[in-house]
Amino acid sequence: MKAISVLCLIVFILTAAGCSPVPSSSQSKNVLKAEVQEAISIFKAKDPGIERFFNQSYGYAVLPKIFKGGFFIGGAHGRGEVHEHGKMVGYCNMTQGTLGFSFGGEFFREIIFFRDKPDLDKFKAEEFVFTAQASALAISAGVAAKADYKDGMAVFIMTDTGLMIDASIGGQQFKFSPVMQ
Repeated sequence: MKAISVLCLIVFILTAAGCSPVPSSSQSKNVLKAEVQEAISIFKAKDPGIERFFNQSYGYAVLPKIFKGGFFIGGAHGRGEVHEHGKMVGYCNMTQGTLGFSFGGEFFREIIFFRDKPDLDKFKAEEFVFTAQASALAISAGVAAKADYKDGMAVFIMTDTGLMIDASIGGQQFKFSPVMQ
């Protein structure tokens, strides 16, 4: 049973890693755009202090629906939009792999703020990999007011639904595709 679970998870991670960040249809793009706007609204409602990151950051990536699951080996995948000075400039996706004690599944939202142009450029060049568990702040009232950038970015997450027990190590990798003008 464990071997089957591991095999299924590896297939999921490899499939997700190969997925394009760009939604396949205009309808999918519109759905993603609406989900991104909803995620931003939810983050702002949960902690109004996050507004300063939207106002002061050079850019940000919003991943409104990331699925994470695991059974000892874990994986996650989600798709989102990248904004520069408040204007949508491209799409991104995130793939995460973890190793350790993971059990269950959950959906969560993630916003990554980039302090300056070089920080966003690093993300666009796909040189951006980090361990989310160590770098992200779970959003709640007042968290954003105390938060600051670390290595040019500030990362906030919010669990949506699910139940996950996770004591693992791993990293997130991102792909970026610019909007074709």
